[in-house]
Amino acid sequence: MIYSNNVGCGAILLQRLVFNRTGRVFFQASDSMVHVYSDQTSIQFTVRRTADLTQLAPRFKITEGATIQPASGSVHDFSQGSVSYTVTSQDRQWTRQYQVAFLPTTVTVTDTVSYDFEHFRLDDNYSKFYVWYEGSDDAPQDIWASGNGGFLIANQSKSAEEYPTVPDDNGLEGKCLKLMTLDTGPLGRATGRPIAAGNMFLGKFITELALKDALHATEMGIPFTHEPQKLTGYYKYQPGPEFKNKAQQIIENRRDSADIYAVLYRNHDALGQPTVLYGDNVLTSELIVRKARIDEVKTTSEWTYFEIPFEPTGVVDEQILENRGYSLALVFAASTHGDTFEGAIGSTLYIDKVRIICTHDE
Repeated sequence: MIYSNNVGCGAILLQRLVFNRTGRVFFQASDSMVHVYSDQTSIQFTVRRTADLTQLAPRFKITEGATIQPASGSVHDFSQGSVSYTVTSQDRQWTRQYQVAFLPTTVTVTDTVSYDFEHFRLDDNYSKFYVWYEGSDDAPQDIWASGNGGFLIANQSKSAEEYPTVPDDNGLEGKCLKLMTLDTGPLGRATGRPIAAGNMFLGKFITELALKDALHATEMGIPFTHEPQKLTGYYKYQPGPEFKNKAQQIIENRRDSADIYAVLYRNHDALGQPTVLYGDNVLTSELIVRKARIDEVKTTSEWTYFEIPFEPTGVVDEQILENRGYSLALVFAASTHGDTFEGAIGSTLYIDKVRIICTHDE
């Protein structure tokens, strides 16, 4: 099932996608439901490794008068990759293509999950800023998000290299992440959002909410099937010279700080309804069962190793874990309080070679 807001032309609304054989394809019924936002054209579902994808028949409900090709309910083979659907508005003036793909889970043969940030491209809709993905170029897994889409709203003339979250050539090995706190310009200041802290996290960033509800523009976490024990990696960090509050007043004797943390949380509530954590509760929710957060990101121009244990805050149910009932949120930010638009312009955090070390599966 896919829910969507307006796709940008103001005339097309892709609302619903329902699959047959849900139980044999998905881990949970809610896995077949995805909210598609206005800037999203790639729709990905994670399915069981043994799922038969050769004859799936998605059924769409679209706004009255709009049309979709291929037809809603038509059978397609998704085993060879994504299938493209084109929605056309009632007045025939606007069209939009959606790439629908199913990504079978693979058997994890290691107890360590690695993130090296070597795979990135320009965003699919505007080609204005960088986005990162895992997997291969042929089958990218779009599990990473940043606030770059929000920065675009106020800074459309900027080049991709001038955004808060960018790749950098000088990693520990190969590429790395560069996260920088930047001035958002006149529009950002006028709307009470004077800075944009470079960030990266597992999850989604909802651009259309960036001005209305910044904290809920960040949907934190992706389903995770192993119990994490340690979060490790490397960083470099330099805080900016002047810490300012949201009103852009300099706070004397206050130094900016970066943040590195991860949490494992239940992604369904007691009634079985899917849940997600946001910027305002990702560290405080009662759904969290494991938490790892660095004590201090020290100022350093050299690559510095960090190792943070996941502290228990609840009980991990192995059966729920195996069925993707937990999500992992992993977050990096150049300014710890950037979510409330406080920090120092110029604060810069580099991240590379991140590892999630999990319990070993026999």
